[in-house]
Amino acid sequence: MLSLLSRMSLVTQIILAMLLGVIFASVAPEATRYVSVLGDLFIKALKAVAPILVFVLVIASIANFKVGENSNIKPIMWMYMIGMLSSAFVGVVASTLFPSTLYLDISSQSDLQAPSHLGEILSNLLLSFVSNPITAISEANFIGILAWAVGLGIVLRKATDTTKLVITDLSHAINQIIRWVIRCAPIGIFGLVAVTFANAGVDTLKSYAHLLAVLIGAMLFVALVINPLMAFIVMRKNPYPLVFTAYRESGITAFFTRSSAANIPVNLDLCKRLGIAESTYSVAIPLGTAINMSGAAVTITVMTLAAVNTLDIHVDIFTMIILSVVAAISACGASGVAGGSLLLIPVACGLFGIPSEVAMQVVAIGMVISILQDSTETALNSATDVIFVAAVDRASRNTMSEL
Repeated sequence: MLSLLSRMSLVTQIILAMLLGVIFASVAPEATRYVSVLGDLFIKALKAVAPILVFVLVIASIANFKVGENSNIKPIMWMYMIGMLSSAFVGVVASTLFPSTLYLDISSQSDLQAPSHLGEILSNLLLSFVSNPITAISEANFIGILAWAVGLGIVLRKATDTTKLVITDLSHAINQIIRWVIRCAPIGIFGLVAVTFANAGVDTLKSYAHLLAVLIGAMLFVALVINPLMAFIVMRKNPYPLVFTAYRESGITAFFTRSSAANIPVNLDLCKRLGIAESTYSVAIPLGTAINMSGAAVTITVMTLAAVNTLDIHVDIFTMIILSVVAAISACGASGVAGGSLLLIPVACGLFGIPSEVAMQVVAIGMVISILQDSTETALNSATDVIFVAAVDRASRNTMSEL
């Protein structure tokens, strides 16, 4: 049996682990608490190594960057921004076509503090850039990690070849540790799936089924239409083989870990196997984890407009456009951990004069459905990073070959 499992691909092992997790949760739901530690250990390992991985890889990539080498960061950034804005528009259209109504008389027991306005988000982003590097790594502040890594990488470009070689060897060593962690993915996924299906009672989600359907439907539209369309425009070839590969190998693990930050090692490994230039993915993937949040843009717009519809507030086209822009900008401030986008809903609600007490009730509703909403959102966020980076890299290679 072990020999047969070892010959299976990692994706096949993960799918098998998912099936076993569902069966285990169905047969012995009470026993899932004993296997939950497997999922917790897997997520903990990914989260522990991700900040150091990003820090070292970005430094190594920039320090060894050769003049004239094309890292494609600029077009990838454009895709990130256009993708989030497009996702916000999809959320607005979905909410307009299928308006949702919430029960806003529930009480929120959450102690989480949401940003009070958009300026606070922008301020937090700017402050994150100048965070202490040790604190940034310990708190998984990827904006601060990227800022310090880019700065040190630029300075170390003038270092001796020996120093650059040490940095490169260090990045290879961390990559090896990452490969060991990823090999444990099937075991971790088994624990995560078992606990998820044991705890996600269908009765709990029934009252919010319509809202959940709109959210997931909008995200699927972005995943299967918007992202492939953008990739096609860039690559000028059928994007779906790339798209389905990204969703299968990145989206599945992100769905159950519910953390874009924890999925960084998975995405880096996938980019390497796709043949993407390391100078591109070692910077673009961590950057995408910090600022490319298409799923978060959908969540913010749909949840906000659900509250607006419940309170019978009139919304014109101009306001919807502003909401889409605010949602896209706010999504950049979404944390790379589970449920990060929910805390930004009050910012968008502020556009319509909705008081924070009511907005936080919307956040509470989001937490009720977050088992599926946040999982789908994270899968979209994480897989989108790979799709856009791979699309730009392949377009660049095609251009070079034509020349």
